[in-house]
Amino acid sequence: MKRKMDEFDLELSTIVGLEELKAQLRKWTKGMILDKKRRAIGVDLGRRKPPHMAFLGNPGTGKTTVARILGKMLSSVGILSSDKVTEVQRTDLVGQYVGHTGVKTRLKIKEAKGGILFVDEAYRLAPINAGKTLEFGMEALEEIMSAMEDEDLLVIFAGYPEPMKRVFSSNEGFCRRVTHLFQFDDFSCRELAEMLLIKMSERDERSRMFGFRLGSCCGVEAVASVIERKTSEAMRSRMNGGLVDHMLNNARDNLDSRLDFEASGDELFTITLPDLEAGLELLARLNLK
Repeated sequence: MKRKMDEFDLELSTIVGLEELKAQLRKWTKGMILDKKRRAIGVDLGRRKPPHMAFLGNPGTGKTTVARILGKMLSSVGILSSDKVTEVQRTDLVGQYVGHTGVKTRLKIKEAKGGILFVDEAYRLAPINAGKTLEFGMEALEEIMSAMEDEDLLVIFAGYPEPMKRVFSSNEGFCRRVTHLFQFDDFSCRELAEMLLIKMSERDERSRMFGFRLGSCCGVEAVASVIERKTSEAMRSRMNGGLVDHMLNNARDNLDSRLDFEASGDELFTITLPDLEAGLELLARLNLK
């Protein structure tokens, strides 16, 4: 049991920030692991119900990443038979004509069977305006609600906190079935800087930054200061972790543009603080500020 908890802690430690959320998840996970021990010694705890959840937060706050970690953990303790996470949005579930939505939604539920069905922007299934769009969205939601009685499927609804209230009130069985709500807060400037340094330290050959390094002046405090000066709170709230990827890609482009063909050695691979600053300035010029 300790090994499983340590593995879960290690996975959570790769996520920057979200300390309150991680504390909630650790407490909840420990309880599930202990329940497994209780059952192992013959205590009947009744039917094991899937812990369906709602993840509330802005884009880029780590909701999908946490879902994947949960999939691994729930599979390792036997609550789910697979660690797969099937991500869907409204367009994956809602059809264009009568009878189409049910078929599309059931196919996605079947695909997710054994693991997690992650419904992103779930509030789009309960739009404000009435009409066929509303009916089809509600049809998809009702299909998912029915599938949540399955013992080998976990559903996670994700989206902005305020619009998600429409989902809570749109189906009377929602709050009864979705028993765990988690808030994903926006990242601070320092947390975004920490995330940037972690990304640059990873050795992922698929990354566009593979083989590059940060200059000696690019410490956490210096990078956080650049982010604070060159972005607005609204921009950070809108992008969160996505801001780091744009910042790094633009910084590499800036490095290429300022080097001449006689450049050699470390300067070919070193991202400097001015490169990072230029990367954020480009985002501002694209009206993302």
